[in-house]
Amino acid sequence: MVMPTRAMLDGVIAIAREAGAAAMCHYGRPGAVELKADRSPVTEADRAAHRVIVPALAVLAPGVPVISEEGDVPPYAVRREWTRFWLVDPLDGTKEFLQANGEFTVNIALVEDGEPVLGVVYAPALELLYCAGRGLGSWRSEAGGEPVRLLGPGRPDAEGLVVVESRSHPSPALEAWLATVRVARRVRAGSSLKFGIVAEGRAHVYPRFGPTHDWDVAAGDCVWRDAAAEGRRASPIRYNGPDLLNHGFVVGVTA
Repeated sequence: MVMPTRAMLDGVIAIAREAGAAAMCHYGRPGAVELKADRSPVTEADRAAHRVIVPALAVLAPGVPVISEEGDVPPYAVRREWTRFWLVDPLDGTKEFLQANGEFTVNIALVEDGEPVLGVVYAPALELLYCAGRGLGSWRSEAGGEPVRLLGPGRPDAEGLVVVESRSHPSPALEAWLATVRVARRVRAGSSLKFGIVAEGRAHVYPRFGPTHDWDVAAGDCVWRDAAAEGRRASPIRYNGPDLLNHGFVVGVTA
């Protein structure tokens, strides 16, 4: 098991910022919007960020495979032999990008033995960065300000949970789960920003019951896992399964 270094994390941050700048060239004027096989939208901004990230990671970490949402995904027969690889969503929250509400992110994560050990979530329109690494802690910085260490949420008080949920993906399963807990407040956000909101303690929990791809969640999951004074927090999400899908999770503190 290789511990990620601060130099590697800084390198990934630089790549995410460059990819974010490439995406922002199309912000407010995304051009043609195509629908992929799963009916999710893709724009030239997604592809522009992908073209920045993949070759840059090859330079940063030669020989480490890259899975990007906008690239070709190797079959499971090949991937299941991998112990270390990158997971990339060049533009997470394409719907938010198209709505120009700022809540979209560049997600880059390094996965080792089934869990993310380094992650960067960058929201270029907000100039907001979350980053984390195993042994390095979890951090937030905004508009070039000094990084702030993230330690996760405290235990909920008598009023109940502050819940952060998807802005674009409501679901009956979520409503059913919320009916089983005491809820003080619900907060909606786009993309992987929801993981950061829990990691910095503005919400207690992020429940998601619809399917997500590994590249949607790995970087944010890393930010959550390392939002602790020492060690890592538990997460139910595992990576590099046959279909690169997970079918629901609850991340955060519920009691």
